Amino acid sequence: MRILTALFLFLTTPLAAFASGDVTSFTLRNGLEVVVIEDNRAPVVTHMLWYRVGAADEEPGKSGIAHFLEHLLFKGTKNNPSGEFSKVVAANGGSENAFTSYDYTGYFQRVASDRLELMMSFEADRMRGLVLTEEDVITERNVVLEERNSRTENNPGALFSEQRLAALYMNHPYGIPIIGWKHEIEKLNREDAYEFYQKFYAPNNAILIVAGDVDPSEVLRLAKRHYGRLSPTKGLKKRERPTEPPQLAPRRLSFSDPRVSQPYVIRTYLAPERNPGDQKTAAALTMLAQVLGGAGLSSVFGQELELKQKIALHTSSFYDGLSLDKSGFGMVVVPVEGVSLQEEEEAMDAVLADFLETGPDPELLKRLKAQVRASEIYARDSARGMARRYGEALTSGLTIQDVEDWGDIVQSVTAEDIVAAANLVLNKNSSVTGWLMRSQEGEDN
Repeated sequence: MRILTALFLFLTTPLAAFASGDVTSFTLRNGLEVVVIEDNRAPVVTHMLWYRVGAADEEPGKSGIAHFLEHLLFKGTKNNPSGEFSKVVAANGGSENAFTSYDYTGYFQRVASDRLELMMSFEADRMRGLVLTEEDVITERNVVLEERNSRTENNPGALFSEQRLAALYMNHPYGIPIIGWKHEIEKLNREDAYEFYQKFYAPNNAILIVAGDVDPSEVLRLAKRHYGRLSPTKGLKKRERPTEPPQLAPRRLSFSDPRVSQPYVIRTYLAPERNPGDQKTAAALTMLAQVLGGAGLSSVFGQELELKQKIALHTSSFYDGLSLDKSGFGMVVVPVEGVSLQEEEEAMDAVLADFLETGPDPELLKRLKAQVRASEIYARDSARGMARRYGEALTSGLTIQDVEDWGDIVQSVTAEDIVAAANLVLNKNSSVTGWLMRSQEGEDN
């Protein structure tokens, strides 16, 4: 099958424009969103192209195809042979990479500002012009299988994580590994790759983010020249995925392997994600994660289990609301030698129960808010980090305004908000508790 890049007529004026501070946004006639983040402190630019498609958008039985296609996009087009794009980036002193998540796939280059148009010409070319041979597909499929072997099959913690996610998401595709199940990766072929590519790699399913020493009007002009002529995918529907049924009882699993160096207890809960215009609960959960275990020894778990009781080597809690669908909230406790996982779990539950009664310490909350505010300020020092911040948010269903409002919403979170969020999410009937254990050679998992 051959991909033909069709011309698409567009107007000289974008359909829509949005500007706020140093962030400007346009939408081209073919549906491509363009976001420009000005940062003139150094003559460099980050060019990022984000697609609103990830592992959670794959057809049943085709797990891993989104990540597989990410690999294949570094093959050639009719205009540029395989490897040419990477050679040009390197020859111009730049760097590049790509990434796949559940909700997005992204490609970026960091180069001198005067090389921006060169990056656009290559990236636009492979948006619609990818050419694949059978040899390309077989080679990269083997590369992906080896990646899975090294990162997952040979890592008991990664295998354990896959099983836990499959238990937390019984119906939603977030329960399927991004890299894919091994037996399904082995069957992915050229037709699968082209079908996925033709449907989702289109201007009306992409967001171009340019961050650095640039002028928004010039970025728009270049985007029109290189991306504006590409044809959109007709009839591309809004993403709709299966939802989780109500969880009525706690779920538990244990995984043992002789390669485990450090056993631990981990519990995860389904949790609300950040939604456009409605980020208050997610902000409260963000601060809850910081208070419970996100700030090391200063956190509740660190103070009680590591410092006071001295029964834990490490404690943490985590939450990331940047997802299109329901996210997860979790906590981890690593016991000291001689303390069983059962004892550690019971101690964790006791601390958690006490916290739900008393709430966060006001001084701790104040300090953590200051740290979060500082991290927000420091993050602005990285143009690439800012581009990623907006890209992750926009491909997860949020708006530019939501990104800009987020810091103030987090700062407005009260102790009462945190306790309410904890009571909403930390319900054992909605949890998955896992034990990772070290087994003796020859024992079953």
